[in-house]
Amino acid sequence: MTSRQRSSDFAEALNSRAPRRRTVVKAAAATAVLAAPLAAALPARAAEAPAFLHGVASGDPLPDGILLWTRVTPGSQAIPGSGLGPDTEVSWTVARDKAFTTIVAKGSTVATAASDHTVKADIRGLQPATDYWFRFSAGGTDSPVARTRTTPAADASVVGLRFGVVSCANWEAGYFSAYRHLAARNDLDAWLHLGDYIYEYKSGEYGTRGTVVRPHSPAGEILTLADYRTRHGRYKTDPDLQALHHKAPVVAIWDDHEFADNSWSGGAVNHTEGAEGAWSDRQAAAKQAYFEWMPVRPAIAGTTYRRLRFGKLADLALLDLRSFRSQQASTASGSVDDPDRTITGRAQLDWLKSGLKSSDTTWRLVGNSVMISPFAVGSLSADLLKPLAKLLGLPQEGVALNTDQWDGYTDDRRELLAHLRSNAIRNTVFLTGDIHMAWANDVPVDAGTYPLSASAATEFVVTSVTSDNLDDIAKVPEGVVSAIASPVIRAANRHVHWVDTDRHGYGVLDITADRAQMDYYVLSDRTDPGATSSWARSYRTRSGTQKVERTYDPV
Repeated sequence: MTSRQRSSDFAEALNSRAPRRRTVVKAAAATAVLAAPLAAALPARAAEAPAFLHGVASGDPLPDGILLWTRVTPGSQAIPGSGLGPDTEVSWTVARDKAFTTIVAKGSTVATAASDHTVKADIRGLQPATDYWFRFSAGGTDSPVARTRTTPAADASVVGLRFGVVSCANWEAGYFSAYRHLAARNDLDAWLHLGDYIYEYKSGEYGTRGTVVRPHSPAGEILTLADYRTRHGRYKTDPDLQALHHKAPVVAIWDDHEFADNSWSGGAVNHTEGAEGAWSDRQAAAKQAYFEWMPVRPAIAGTTYRRLRFGKLADLALLDLRSFRSQQASTASGSVDDPDRTITGRAQLDWLKSGLKSSDTTWRLVGNSVMISPFAVGSLSADLLKPLAKLLGLPQEGVALNTDQWDGYTDDRRELLAHLRSNAIRNTVFLTGDIHMAWANDVPVDAGTYPLSASAATEFVVTSVTSDNLDDIAKVPEGVVSAIASPVIRAANRHVHWVDTDRHGYGVLDITADRAQMDYYVLSDRTDPGATSSWARSYRTRSGTQKVERTYDPV
């Protein structure tokens, strides 16, 4: 199987037909539209009045502000990526109550085809740790009403925080029930998306066990600005995704599939220079569409690495591990230890180290798109090693290394972990996606001698929302592979407390001064739009320990 046919990340890790057309009676029902082009599914009134077919969202909360987002469809021709449609005035209103009796902020802007008719409003002057409701309006049409929340004041004593945690949502592989179940909780301060919010593949290339559950748009692999806009637009029609965006602010980073499989600063595995255009053009298009369609503030160097603070309890450093990284090393080259190769880039690594050292919060969270804990395959049997290697992106003869994650950039990892140890920086928790499996790890300074050597941090890895994991790659019943492979993986990696190779779901991270706990939830069936959710396991790290331990009840 070619590299373009397999899952790329370690996250991908443990590893046409025309879309149906559906008629929609009114704008609210268009959230369930799966058709392409979207114009065919627009309600008749959209030709005369603007519509908010892609919902609303908020993100990057601050103590005094929040970033609001929507996309207005001014008419039937103005489908995402079309470059068509008139300039349209869009206003927003922010209130302290859902009925909008106490309005605290209002404003307006003009949505144009130049930004794909997306709208952002960076609202300031709000109160810390406060719920707000907002909506947009255009041409007499109101958007759905959504809730958001500001962060605590920087010097506030905070009793607790709760975040939803997700990654790897492949449209063609199933339904986004994980988002629906998180939205139903009504107790989230925010939710973290750790990468692969969209996927770039052509239709049919990456479904669920080789089957397309629901076709995406456009049908081809996305390469141009119009393509990326269209794909983002398709995702934003999902009712479960809209529901979660309507309930809490998102804090998002990108990984490779927002660009192309196994992307790095100068290219990607899933990019053929020349035949698919210049990588620099494709990368620029992907970034532009991302910032247009996501409630994310462009941060340092126009990327997603930035820092948010949640009172005295926690700060959150968000990494960009694609824009500056060196090309992935060949597992045969021995160059993973080359100090000239980097996953973060020099400036970002210095920024991360400085922030971790200067932090005065109880917890230091790191939003991290690929696994930082070291991983060795160990002595798996041949029938398990082959699908595991495929999912991890490893040579199938069993080289125990995935060079797309921090294992492929060991000098950066050594420098960062040594910095944590030498400066006695405690309570650093890496929050990770990408690998399509759930893990609970200590992050050892020296994996070869662990647990005799120290643990510098801990790591909670969430599984995929829908993207294929190990049992899907092997095409065996759920649970079979995990029951066999998990004990072997743990035996070869003594810092790994738990790994579930087979299930899809999400996490809920609950933080108090005493501990940070990740509750892992799994879905009954990603191909069922009504999939149920159940608690699977919980792990925590107690303050000052730098180690993970199991706890037997969710928060």
